Amino acid sequence: MSEPQGSEGTTQRLPVMEKAADTGGEYEAPPVPDSQDGKAGGRFWSARRVPAGLVALLLLVVAGAFLYDIAAVRADRDALPWRRGLARQLAERPLDDIWVLVGAGVAAALGLWLIVLAVTPGLRAVLPMRRTHADVRAGLHRDAAAMVLRDRAMEVPGVRSVRVRVRRARADVRAVSHFREPDDVRDDLNAALTEAVRGLGLARQPALSVHVARPGRKG
Repeated sequence: MSEPQGSEGTTQRLPVMEKAADTGGEYEAPPVPDSQDGKAGGRFWSARRVPAGLVALLLLVVAGAFLYDIAAVRADRDALPWRRGLARQLAERPLDDIWVLVGAGVAAALGLWLIVLAVTPGLRAVLPMRRTHADVRAGLHRDAAAMVLRDRAMEVPGVRSVRVRVRRARADVRAVSHFREPDDVRDDLNAALTEAVRGLGLARQPALSVHVARPGRKG
């Protein structure tokens, strides 16, 4: 499958591939058994570098502040005012205080957000492709898949313009016809795009949703 061509100076998103490390010399990956040939390998997992970096930075700042204050107290210095104030607030405020409840809610929401990030794959923009070898995985960006479908739709006679949005389970196609009947254009688009979706090699083929309309009146 060829990559969609863009204009000069633009960057094209290429399919994402995961391959076993090179062991030197020629290597031929073993084929997937017949029972697994062409099946999906699951979504790609995101590294979550930004959330992990923010959490690590926050923990570093908080731990460093407490460590510095504890070391100062051990060196016969007074504790910092913020730690004395925090200890007093925690000792005196009742559990049903509004600020205690707000702080607990924020901490619970942050913890739930981190758990969701830890157990979900992420990388929603990458669509897994069918696996033909056991140790090779490939993915196609949604924008690249949409560009392929758009180029294929523009080849259908009667199509003036088209917009394509590819999701995980559905591809929305909205076309404008200018000299043919919309029903005829819709039938040709369904046939052409069904073949184009099959040619993308995706592990889970998105369902097509094709809408064809006449161009609006000028003025």
